Amino acid sequence: MSAPAAAVVARQRLRVGMVGLGGIARRVYLPVLGTRPDLDLRVCTRNQAVLDDVCAAYRIAHGYTELSAMLAEGLDAVFVHAATGAHVDVVRAVLEAGIPVYVDKPLAADVDDARDLVELARRQRTSLFVGFNRRFAPAYRALADEEFSCAVMQKHRVGFPDDARRVIFDDFIHVIDTLRFLIDEARLVDVHSVRIAGDLALVSVVLAGPGRVAVGVMNRDGGATEEVLEIHGPGVKTSVRDLTEVIEDREGRREIRRLDEWTPVEERRGFVAMCDFFVDAVRAGYRLDAGDALRTHELCDEVLRAVSARTP
Repeated sequence: MSAPAAAVVARQRLRVGMVGLGGIARRVYLPVLGTRPDLDLRVCTRNQAVLDDVCAAYRIAHGYTELSAMLAEGLDAVFVHAATGAHVDVVRAVLEAGIPVYVDKPLAADVDDARDLVELARRQRTSLFVGFNRRFAPAYRALADEEFSCAVMQKHRVGFPDDARRVIFDDFIHVIDTLRFLIDEARLVDVHSVRIAGDLALVSVVLAGPGRVAVGVMNRDGGATEEVLEIHGPGVKTSVRDLTEVIEDREGRREIRRLDEWTPVEERRGFVAMCDFFVDAVRAGYRLDAGDALRTHELCDEVLRAVSARTP
């Protein structure tokens, strides 16, 4: 490559920050973003030992233990993978610096905080994007254009009842958002829940939209950790199991398709396409608005209030 060409490539590299280097960052986002030659990745965590390990593993030259120091260097975008409780302060700081933000779901565990951040992004005229990866998962995206009248999504865990707000905003939010992705103008129709020793063990909802109905169920005290999404249309039922297996029953005939076992999990679960979408928007100067993600948070708040109103 000639010197002028190399200079062009260097100018095109985006300076991207990553805040929070916990499990999701190390399992998914560092493998996806840390190997991209078009990104100049900088990372931030308060844990010096973790920072040193990550910088060495991915040959990252810029590591920080303070967010303010990283923002002062000048960035084109920031990915936020900190704990949910830190989202509000971190996202606000990045938005106030005028830098596009990608943040893991939930944007915040309180709908008023989420609404404030969306409004701040709009005032700043800066992108705010919430990472709902299932919208980008190949097996789920393929269902979006299918003709159907009913969708059923189950997402279960083994022995993990927990505080109702954490269950709904940190986990069940995936069910709500995926069903919203499939059903236009979804509204909440019904909520049922079961508690064990005060913790939320099971929650189910019914959503409805024009010509369609959806049921979402999560059992946190079940016998298996699994995720199943079904759509029912005229003469056809399509099921997706754990984002890897598609079972289509059409007028009594069954076809089973599985994703290539060599397909990386971050691609199978939509993270690669989702990161590409955000990075491409930043590069093109296209501003992303989190208003649709906010609607998911508002529905979660409706579910939480309904669950909280029930006698434990």
